[in-house]
Amino acid sequence: RNFFFQASNPGQFENDNDVLWQRGHVPETIVYHGRVGINTDAPDEALVVCGNAKVMGRVMHPSDSRAKQNIREVDTNEQLRRITQMRLVEYDYKPEFASVMGIKNT
Repeated sequence: RNFFFQASNPGQFENDNDVLWQRGHVPETIVYHGRVGINTDAPDEALVVCGNAKVMGRVMHPSDSRAKQNIREVDTNEQLRRITQMRLVEYDYKPEFASVMGIKNT
């Protein structure tokens, strides 16, 4: 596989220091040091996608069993004791966050 990135306006960067893309240490990877926004010019997280995302493959998440080893059963009574010590909360989303994220039931 080959990856190729080209700015839509190659002259848009004022100097080479603004270009943060580089080859990764793992083959066939590209690294960007900073936040990436798709359909937004103000990403507030590592990756912000404003719109639908289509994944043609698997999405790995730390809770995915394919990323774990040494999975074993635990003492249920001990875990229930720990749960009773947890702090449980209810909350409402801030209106400005809910409106930006399209959340109707805050």
